[in-house]
Amino acid sequence: MSIFLQVDSLAVASQMAAEDAPVEKTLSIWELLTSGGVGGQAIILVLFILLFMALFLYFERLMAINKASKIDANFMNNIKMNILSGKIDSAKMLCAQTNSPVARLIEKGISRIGKPLEDINTAIENAGNLELYKLEKNTSMLATISGAGPMIGFLGTVLGMILAFHKMASGGGQIEVGALAEGIYTAMTTTVIGLIVGITAYIGYNHLVVKTNKVVNQMEANAVDFLDLLNDPV
Repeated sequence: MSIFLQVDSLAVASQMAAEDAPVEKTLSIWELLTSGGVGGQAIILVLFILLFMALFLYFERLMAINKASKIDANFMNNIKMNILSGKIDSAKMLCAQTNSPVARLIEKGISRIGKPLEDINTAIENAGNLELYKLEKNTSMLATISGAGPMIGFLGTVLGMILAFHKMASGGGQIEVGALAEGIYTAMTTTVIGLIVGITAYIGYNHLVVKTNKVVNQMEANAVDFLDLLNDPV
């Protein structure tokens, strides 16, 4: 009889231990994003808008720069042949038919043929500055997002921590640790998203800078070839 009582006692003890054991709480990404209150949700919405803008600006500029960097390998050879043959109008027509920064620079130089070489060089430099401005269009916004994203995320964290400590103070020392922890990790979510936005925009901006510099070097090399042609055409 005592054996059965011991077995029953062990079963009851095991059941009570199982009931008292902590239950692991899972939290989905959606719950994490939406459980931060109106202020946290507003900041997360702003961060997602910035992320969308960063991706849009990056891919739009990337396609434009890739398009600007494409030019026929025989373009400068054809320009040289036309100029040496005295076919200035044909050289201008070839530039007009080629949609690239290099072609527009050479066209500006061809239109100044007959003037001093310094004037031609100045005209090409001014055209180059204009083309550079077109290539760098909106990239400054990408740089701004790379800095603003983490700052906005940190602002959300600070606001979340203020609300968490306010809840703790207003609770008169009876605040539940779980409720406080929930407010803290919800606040930290804005920092994580802000860092994602900042890192994405920063990498995209630097990649565009590298691509733009390659196009600028291409323009400078072709401009030098054109000026050398005018300086010593034979």
